[in-house]
Amino acid sequence: MSEMEERRGNGTLAHRVPDLGALELLLAVARLGSLGAAARALGITQPAASSRIRSMERQLGVALVDRSPRGSRLTDAGALVTDWARRVVEAAEAFDAGAQALRDRRDSRLRVAASMTIAEYLLPGWLLALRAERPDTAVSLLAGNSAAVAERLLAGEADLGFVEGLTVPPGLDSAVIARDRLIVVTAPAHPWARRTRPLPAAELAATPLILRERGSGTRQVLDTALGGLARPLIELSSTTAVKASAVSGAGPAVLSELAVREELALRRLVEVPVDEVSLARDLRAVWPTGHRPTGPARELLSLTRG
Repeated sequence: MSEMEERRGNGTLAHRVPDLGALELLLAVARLGSLGAAARALGITQPAASSRIRSMERQLGVALVDRSPRGSRLTDAGALVTDWARRVVEAAEAFDAGAQALRDRRDSRLRVAASMTIAEYLLPGWLLALRAERPDTAVSLLAGNSAAVAERLLAGEADLGFVEGLTVPPGLDSAVIARDRLIVVTAPAHPWARRTRPLPAAELAATPLILRERGSGTRQVLDTALGGLARPLIELSSTTAVKASAVSGAGPAVLSELAVREELALRRLVEVPVDEVSLARDLRAVWPTGHRPTGPARELLSLTRG
């Protein structure tokens, strides 16, 4: 087998063809007529440039540059390789421009799916902060329960999601971004508002409540903590609707502490302490397994931890 045949059979194309940095150096030598000038133009030392040229010559098996005190001159083989190198570098520049166009298109929009409490009480502040950093990114928000958020992400209809349940939906990776607490609230006229002792967990479980729909993180946390719930007094699909019903005196409700701060401060609602049960929960950012957020989704994720 000849030396050339050996080289052709030795490894992949990446092992047989010089890298882009070496080809750019050769083009700079051809353009500037000096290895030292080429090194300065590319921001490397002259010894490093010389070493790279020698390595490329060994890789190709031909001399590329004649060096002399008056400068560096391409050999006939070097001139031919330089023509090929120019086409390779031009193709790489086109590849880079195309990749940048893809990044620009990705970064021009952000689709967020969030469960109701996060969508209503946390996301607005995060999105305002993101807009300050990325004013040209168009953001769309899809609000729903935690099950709907998972469906959106797995269907490719959202880039980043936020959920409130106890577990991470199958097919998703997650990061905890905050802690939250569910509390029992009633209108001031309700008998529970006048209790002097905490409400037993068993009584809470046995009482018809104003509840979010099945599939919501709030419903999941409450059901798991109490080991089951009575038939709902009213079942509603948004935190705002549950809160309004409780304020009207329709009955007791269980809501995120985030959602009722103002109503508690104004005494439109009263918190009812509950004994023997913890209603704390993690709030999570979620995304499809193995596809960690990039671009504006990654920046939004970092803002949630700020």
